[in-house]
This record gives sequence, C-alpha cells and structure tokens, in this order.
Amino acid sequence: MSAPNAVLESALPAGTLPGKGQLWTGRVLEWIAVAFLVMDGVMKLIRPASVIQSSAPMGITSNMLLGIGIALLACTMLYVIPRTSVLGAALLTAYLGGAVAVMVRFGMPAFEISFPILFAVVLWISLWLRLPSLRGLFPVVR
Repeated sequence: MSAPNAVLESALPAGTLPGKGQLWTGRVLEWIAVAFLVMDGVMKLIRPASVIQSSAPMGITSNMLLGIGIALLACTMLYVIPRTSVLGAALLTAYLGGAVAVMVRFGMPAFEISFPILFAVVLWISLWLRLPSLRGLFPVVR
C-alpha cells in the first residue's frame, strides 16, 4: 500500500474507501462521459455542416460553437485531472444546465432536455464512486 492511501485510510471512517467494484464502475462511467464530452467538444471545434445546421435554429452561430467547444474541452480537462475533478464536474454541470436552458427555451423534446441532466448525474455518480471525500458530503443512508 502506498503512503497516500495509508494516510487516507487512517483519516476516514472504516468502510469509506471505495471497493474494487465501485472504483472500476466509477472509472468506466468516467471514461464513457469523457469520451462523449471530448467528441462533442471536438465536433464544436471542427464545426461540420450537420452541427452548424442543428445549432442554427437555436441562434447559435459557427463562431459561438468555437467558443462553446473550447469551454467544454477546458471543463472536461479539469474533470479528467484528479486534483481538479470536482471543479471540473461542477463546471460541466453548469455547462449542461446551460444546454438544458437553451433546449427548454426553444421547445426541444423532453428526451433531449433530460439527456444533459442525466449526463450530469452520471458525472457526479462517477466521482462519488471513486472519491471517498464526496461520500462525506453526499452520504447514502440505508
């Protein structure tokens, strides 16, 4: 066992460290989320015609897509870095909340509106499964 884990174990109540299954489930959820976010951010940067056409009815121009893509990739980078993962998740939650607001404003279907909300929940579940410190903030009571 490495020294940081020993310090962590001594500072937390028994049973708060993630089990192997929880840790791997959290990692898989993180990888899925990051793959989707990176793909979405890159699509906003390269701006193919399909992305420009689907964004135009909501008043989002090609130049706006560039800025949105940069912001999304920056927030995703923060989420990937372990020391800044909680900040990244908070910023991604705000980003996804903005997406929900735009979709509601333009009368998008319910599934499209609920998808960013569910995605933000997956981001936080991934962190909760991997980070013992979040378990103290968001305890699950049986």
